[in-house]
Amino acid sequence: MNTGKKIWLCIVGLLLIALGVYCFTSPSLTLLTTAKILGIALLVEGIIKMVFTLRTQAFLPFSGTRMLSALLDILFGCFILFNLYSTAVSLPMIFAIWVIIEGISVAVQSFDYKKAGFSQWWLIFILGVCAAILGFFGMQNLHVTAATLSALIGIALILSGLANFFAVIGVSRIEKALRL
Repeated sequence: MNTGKKIWLCIVGLLLIALGVYCFTSPSLTLLTTAKILGIALLVEGIIKMVFTLRTQAFLPFSGTRMLSALLDILFGCFILFNLYSTAVSLPMIFAIWVIIEGISVAVQSFDYKKAGFSQWWLIFILGVCAAILGFFGMQNLHVTAATLSALIGIALILSGLANFFAVIGVSRIEKALRL
C-alpha cells in the first residue's frame, strides 16, 4: 500500500475517533443525526426497491407486495425526514422496546436449544430475560437510554477509527516482512 493511502487511512481514523468523542459530548445531536441517516436510508432503499420492482415485474411474480414495501419505505423515510426531532426523541423508546422484544425472543428460543439437547440452554434463557429487563429499565429512564445510545454510537466510531490505525500498522508490517 502506498504512503498516500496509509495517510488517508490515518486521517479517516482520526476523523472517526473525533466523531466518536463528539457523540459522547453531544448525545442529542447524535440522535438527531441518527434519525436523519435512518430517514435517508429508508428513502433511498425504497426508491431502489421500487426501481428494481418496476424492472423485474414482468418475470418475478408477486411484485405488488414488493411495490407496497417500497412505497412504505419511501413514506416512512419521508415521515422521518419531515419529523426529525420527534424521531430523535423517539429513538430511545424504540430502542428500549426493541431490546425488550429481542430479549423475550431469545428467552423463548432458549427452549428450542433445550429440546435440541444443548445443556447450557438456561444461559441463553437468562441472557434473554436480562436483556428484556434492561429494555424495561430503559423505558423507565429514556434520558439514560438516549445517552447510552449516543455512547454506543461513539464507541463504534472510535473503534472503527482505531481499526484504521491497526490496519495501517498491519499492512506496514506485512510489507516489511515481504521485503526481507
